[in-house]
Amino acid sequence: MNTTGSNAATGAAQNVHNPDYLVDIQHERLSFFTPAGEVKALNDVSLYVRPGEVLGIVGESGSGKSVTAYSIMGLTAYPGRLIGGDIWFNGHHINEMSEREMRKMRGNEVSIIFQDPMTSLNPVYTIGNQIREVILLHTSKNKAEANARARELLTLVGINEPDKRLKQYPHELSGGMRQRVMIAIALACEPKLLIADEPTTALDVTIQAQILELIMDLKKRLGMAVILITHDLGVVAGTCDRIAVMYGGKVVESGLTDDIFYRPAHEYTKGLLVSIPNLKDQSHTRLVPIEGSPVDMLNPPAGCPFAPRCRSCMKVCLGRMPEYTHLTDSHYSACWLLDKAEFEQRQREEQA
Repeated sequence: MNTTGSNAATGAAQNVHNPDYLVDIQHERLSFFTPAGEVKALNDVSLYVRPGEVLGIVGESGSGKSVTAYSIMGLTAYPGRLIGGDIWFNGHHINEMSEREMRKMRGNEVSIIFQDPMTSLNPVYTIGNQIREVILLHTSKNKAEANARARELLTLVGINEPDKRLKQYPHELSGGMRQRVMIAIALACEPKLLIADEPTTALDVTIQAQILELIMDLKKRLGMAVILITHDLGVVAGTCDRIAVMYGGKVVESGLTDDIFYRPAHEYTKGLLVSIPNLKDQSHTRLVPIEGSPVDMLNPPAGCPFAPRCRSCMKVCLGRMPEYTHLTDSHYSACWLLDKAEFEQRQREEQA
């Protein structure tokens, strides 16, 4: 059955906020106005996150993953501007909030872990100074209480000798330790939502697993929701409740983790899955790359953004963006092939 939006957009044509959602993004359009022209970074994005849920946002560089998440915190960089749609977070209508209100919300209710802790941490301040600053800014604790809380946070994220680490500078810590410090800062005020923007990109495989395990453990202990942004489907496989697949500034498919991995519906999702190496495969099957170049967001196609790279592209794919097809209550995708399959199925039933 076709609809004009996702579950997040069930009724999104009226842009009515669902109070059951912690994050509720409806038909978001966001562009960067550059000297070269308007870069349409987000083009009608709708998604949602329930309290305590882990949502993975997957897609290649430039697909709009980080831009979507940053807009929840009002961190869209100049010259970017929200030009359409609505964003709600924890009952706040982000579109209507002032910068002062946003600063009060950041850290207290929503926090972010950036992908490169070395550029996020200030190199001239100690770890202790940087954690205490967040605590003093967002809480009523005094310096002694903030210092005790900083020590507690480092212990919480698994850093040994916290008193010693508080006196050290970022360059004195390993990459994994710096990322743990970033998590400690993000958790200083126990937010309701933690945004993890490719938190394992700069780390080796062993440390990646430790950081992901730490985030999931803290999520359970603190009861917070998590948005995990990544280009790696392997990262989200064992951590996320639901996955949203983005391409060209659109959510092309969304569903439960099992839906995405075992019942993919969009050709881009299928392409991502077949490009993942299978360690159990004894036949040495070659990986299948997704041919072609990413979409030009200055001049996006009129139809499906993936159409120019799709091996199953039809004429209609180039001219019109398909509506979402709901495969289940939680699984939907925007692909003309689903319409074609549904049409052929009806024809077979009529002829039977």
